[in-house]
Order: sequence, then C-alpha cells, then structure tokens
Amino acid sequence: MPGILYLVATPIGNLEDMTYRAVRILQEADEIAAEDTRNSRKLLTHFDLHTPMTSYHEFNKYDKAEVLVRQMQEGKVIALITDAGTPGISDPGEVLVQRCYEAGIPVVPVPGACAAVNALIASGQATRRFCFEAFLPADKKERRAVLEELKRETRTMVIYEAPHRLVKTLEELEGVLGDRPLTVAKELTKRHETFLMTSLGKAVEHFREEPPKGEYVLVIAGKSEEEQKKEQQARWEDVPVEEHIRNLIEKGLTEKEAIKQVAVERGVPKREIYQIHVLKNKINE
Repeated sequence: MPGILYLVATPIGNLEDMTYRAVRILQEADEIAAEDTRNSRKLLTHFDLHTPMTSYHEFNKYDKAEVLVRQMQEGKVIALITDAGTPGISDPGEVLVQRCYEAGIPVVPVPGACAAVNALIASGQATRRFCFEAFLPADKKERRAVLEELKRETRTMVIYEAPHRLVKTLEELEGVLGDRPLTVAKELTKRHETFLMTSLGKAVEHFREEPPKGEYVLVIAGKSEEEQKKEQQARWEDVPVEEHIRNLIEKGLTEKEAIKQVAVERGVPKREIYQIHVLKNKINE
C-alpha cells in the first residue's frame, strides 16, 4: 500500500492555534518535510515531538519531491509543513502535491492557520469573492503584467508583503489601481497584531511617516460597479449613439437587438438609448 502525504497547517504566530489533529499527525508520521528545519525544530520542541525531519524548500523542491514520492510509494507517511501557516499556499508544497497525484499517492489536508484568510475575514472588505496574489513578482516585467491584471479585478484582492518593500508596493498599487479602499493587517495572531482600515493613498502617507515593522497582508477592494460603469461610458464618449447602433446593424443585428446591445456596452438603461434613437429619427424626418 502507498503511504500518504499530509499537508499540516502550523501556527502563523500564536502557538495556541496548533490543532490537536496537527500535533497527532506530526507525531505519527514517519518523517516531516519542513521548509526550514531550524525554524520547525522550535515548533516540534514546544509540542514535545521527536519525528525525524528533512528539508523541503524552494531550491530543492523538484529533486526532493522525487525522493519523498519514492518513500511514500514504499509505504511511508510524510507530513509536509511550511515555516508558518498552510503548506502549498505561497510555498513549494504545490510541486510535491502534483507529484503525489501523478504517482497515485493520497493527499490529505490538515487544516489550520492561513494568513490570507484571517486577514480577509477581519478586514472589513467584501469577502464573498476574492483572489489571492501572494507576493507580487520581483521581475519588473512580470510584476507590471500582474498589476495590470489587478487593475481590472472586481474581487477583493489579498497580497502579502515584507516590511522593507511595503511602501514601494503601496505606491505601485496606488499608481495602477487608484486610491482604493484597503485594510492593512500586521503581525497576524502575534502580540502586535493590528488592522488598519484606510485607503492606498493614506496608507502610503502613513507608512512613510511610520516605517513598517513586521509581516503584512494587504486586503484591497476590487473595482466597484461605479468605476466599471464610468469606464464603460468613457469608452464610447466619442462615438454617437446612432453610429454605434448603425455599426451593430451592419454586423447583422436587428434594430431592436442593436439598441439593447448599445445599452449594455455603454452601461446605460435601454430606454435611454431607445429615446435617443427615436428622437434622432424624428429630427432626420
């Protein structure tokens, strides 16, 4: 029988967030694959766990994944942990999970702390729909492409950032997104945990005056319906309604269909387009 890969979430700060199940799995596993064995040793010592550890990190994730998969094919149970939080979220765990599926090895999540989710639910921003961007790319070209994607994003956005890059990232986000509503979560679950509900522009000013310390999660409001409507209308400002309708009719739409489509594309009520169209026809008569 093949072994199992357990994805074990660990605390992101407060050790009381470790679950009973997580402790048991780490105790029963044949081996723990840790992103940083030195950091994880403190966690294991705190819970009096003596399971053997091996390193699994960004720089050995492909080769080491093959080694771990072979061990699980021989029946070993491996528990994967990250430095803090849920493995597979913004860390190399996804590679090992993919290899396990390819090899037919069961993957079992052991839920627990996740900075992105905790920042989101306590942010005061919309939570029904959201996207997680983790850390923005370091490469300038790739970073710019991601920022341009986020410019069109209507869902709440969750981004991680380190203190020494925080001001620069906030400035870039404001430059691309405008002065959006923002909640800055700092040092989640730790002694100096704070939430600052503000805007991108005000956050830039705040952190210029008070140099950031600690780890941050940015929860940014997506593009509002009002913004989307304004952009829709702006695209057609230089195109008369009648010309817009005529272009659609030439493409094969009926007059009624064209009026409806123009209203959709301009983000205005169909009645408004119909009235303009009727009035224009009367003037032409």
